[in-house]
Amino acid sequence: MTEPQETYQTDAVIIGAGPTGLFSVFELGLNDIKCAVVDILDKPGGQCGELYPEKPIYDIPAVPMCTGAELTERLLEQIKPFAPTFHLGQMAESLIKLPEGKWRLTTDTGAVIESRLVVIAAGGGSFTPKRPPIKDIEQYEGKSVFYSVRKKDKFRGKNIVIAGGGDSALDWALNLQSIAKRITLVHRRDEFRAAPDSVGKMRALVAEGKMDLKIANFAEVKGEQGQVRSVTLVDDAKNAVDIPCDAILAFYGLTMKLGPVANFGIALQDNLIPVNTADFETSVPTVFAVGDINTYPGKMKLILSGFHEAALMAKKAFTYIHPDRRYRFQYTTSSSDIKGKLGVDKNVTQDHK
Repeated sequence: MTEPQETYQTDAVIIGAGPTGLFSVFELGLNDIKCAVVDILDKPGGQCGELYPEKPIYDIPAVPMCTGAELTERLLEQIKPFAPTFHLGQMAESLIKLPEGKWRLTTDTGAVIESRLVVIAAGGGSFTPKRPPIKDIEQYEGKSVFYSVRKKDKFRGKNIVIAGGGDSALDWALNLQSIAKRITLVHRRDEFRAAPDSVGKMRALVAEGKMDLKIANFAEVKGEQGQVRSVTLVDDAKNAVDIPCDAILAFYGLTMKLGPVANFGIALQDNLIPVNTADFETSVPTVFAVGDINTYPGKMKLILSGFHEAALMAKKAFTYIHPDRRYRFQYTTSSSDIKGKLGVDKNVTQDHK
């Protein structure tokens, strides 16, 4: 007989540990709201950390360039003063309203979290990469077949076959070309969905003989004990060719599923969660949705937008958690109260407000 799991008590549970979920911890923390964070991945970062940890991001305000991994690290550093509890490698499976008004969230591992607020920051929902249509591809996954790049150096000096015609495939073909022994880009047609600049750079490298382009489909993978040795490609004329390789990077896109969130009793619109733009509350009071998972007129799926939404969400959340207190808008540059919460030396910053 298994022992019942401990029930965790908190003010707010955040579903999703991507950039918007992490920044929600910060904004809620400034408003004296303690958080627990649940994510299906085994580490914080969400899609940003999982799919492009080493890919440059250029549209974070005042940060000319950072990678997905760097952005995640900075957000984790920023929320340290608020000591959130993380429940990683777990899917938010059920959400029920308790008679006393709290929410009880249960994960697929049996963990139980009770909170007064729920913030859904699950991006596009649970996501899984689309596999190449190759028999027994699973035996190579995680060993020599990958759907994302976490460490560029892992591919240094290797023969790499990259499959796909979108931005991810082209970006990694270009980024890895200088450290790989040889890059072979495989796409089913000689047209690409990637940025024209990336396509132009790729074609220039091919013309210079610095990488290969094959217009063909995967037919077979050959190898043993999880290590790929070659791939068989077949073109439209049914010509077959074997390409020796040490690793395959497949970028066929992601299958996005809203998952159990769809069963939480919240109004949905095209697998997204409609919210109001005053505080990003859903159709259910005390349940909010921020980031890519929500929808409203004019919505833009940017990390920047998610940060803005988190700030306004936290303002409304304050009224639920502290109904006996008056909300006071404060600037981080000048508020001694906020500086105290952040552990910032008051003598370091100047009052600019």
